[in-house]
Amino acid sequence: MRRQFLQGLMGVAASRLLTGCQTGGGMGAPTTGGPFLLGIDFLAGRQFDLLRGKRVGLITNHTSMTGRGEMTRVAMQRALGGQFRALYAPEHGIDGTVGAGIHVSTRKDGVTGLTVYSLYGPTRKPTAAMLAPIDVLVFDLQDIGCRSYTYISTMAVAMEAAAENGKEFVVLDRPNPLGGVRVEGPPLEPRWKSFVGQIPVPYVHGMTVGELAMMTAGQRWISGVPRLRVVKMQGWNRQMSWQDTGLRWYRTSPNIPHATSPAYYVATGMLGGASAVDVGIGTENPFGYAGGRGVNPGAFVAACQRWNMPGVGFSPYSRNGFGGARLSIHPKAGADLTALDVYLIAELNRQSGGKVLANMKGDKLSLFNKVYGSEGLYTQLKRGVSPGSIVSGWRRSVDAFRGQRQRYLLYP
Repeated sequence: MRRQFLQGLMGVAASRLLTGCQTGGGMGAPTTGGPFLLGIDFLAGRQFDLLRGKRVGLITNHTSMTGRGEMTRVAMQRALGGQFRALYAPEHGIDGTVGAGIHVSTRKDGVTGLTVYSLYGPTRKPTAAMLAPIDVLVFDLQDIGCRSYTYISTMAVAMEAAAENGKEFVVLDRPNPLGGVRVEGPPLEPRWKSFVGQIPVPYVHGMTVGELAMMTAGQRWISGVPRLRVVKMQGWNRQMSWQDTGLRWYRTSPNIPHATSPAYYVATGMLGGASAVDVGIGTENPFGYAGGRGVNPGAFVAACQRWNMPGVGFSPYSRNGFGGARLSIHPKAGADLTALDVYLIAELNRQSGGKVLANMKGDKLSLFNKVYGSEGLYTQLKRGVSPGSIVSGWRRSVDAFRGQRQRYLLYP
């Protein structure tokens, strides 16, 4: 039966997720107008009643802010006092300053005085010892809406750990900055499951972290399912861009500095894993460039403009021996941005005389395949398969996912 969701606090018993039933307290249908509230703001408005009388841990970083700009961990500590026991930090650390792929250390938090257990170090899944001080594990991180961004991988393995150790799991929901409509890109093949592709969703899934948590549990993408609750946002709908929320954007990682950065990450993130390329890391707009060594900017831009990518502009640039296009992407661009990534890789490879793919091997090629979700992109491009044919190969899996995800959507 089609699931009807209550407003605000949504408790979902793991045993009922598969039947489409619901539990929890609420007060009517979800709102699409009026004041916008994050999950943390809604929970704070209820005096953190869901967490009272329990020992609480929080997966958090610098993006975990209330709508008023207060750290979630500060608001929780003030409300819960000594029952607020531990913090857990994902890739980039609790302050968001650690570079991509660099291990994060367990340390004391200078703000709360609590231990910050690293979830991006010797282990990426909370251990029994890490979870021993708590009864409930809360997740509050700002995701960017792309499968290869590791915050949702952290959520999935933490849910599994919570189930294994008898802990409740609560997700404080936040907007998907790419909106809730855009679904595109290749599926994840089981062989290529990794921490940059932990759950089998398309490269761009169009879901909030709360919805993803429900789907991860409901589809049994993890070995054990905890008692899961999602605290919904108020006033969000699937058509909204980040700018529509009125929220301040906090740099989710060093190279995602702007609210528009997630779209650029999708458009060039896979390209950035290739050889002899430039995607603008170190510029004012990381991932906002697509260039290859020795490529003629004018010829490359001319090729890009023939692709009919609505909402995407291209202008020539050259720097440090690289030539190509500077991208301009409207927040609600109609173009398939994951397809754009594939087109950019193929054309840069062609115009560079094959340099983009020629020297990829070992760990570099493995990571490229993990991000894409299979070795298909590399092998097909090497065989001369056109970008259009590659992109067409996604359509059936994207359509299937749209239908599969429907029962887990919390917002209109």
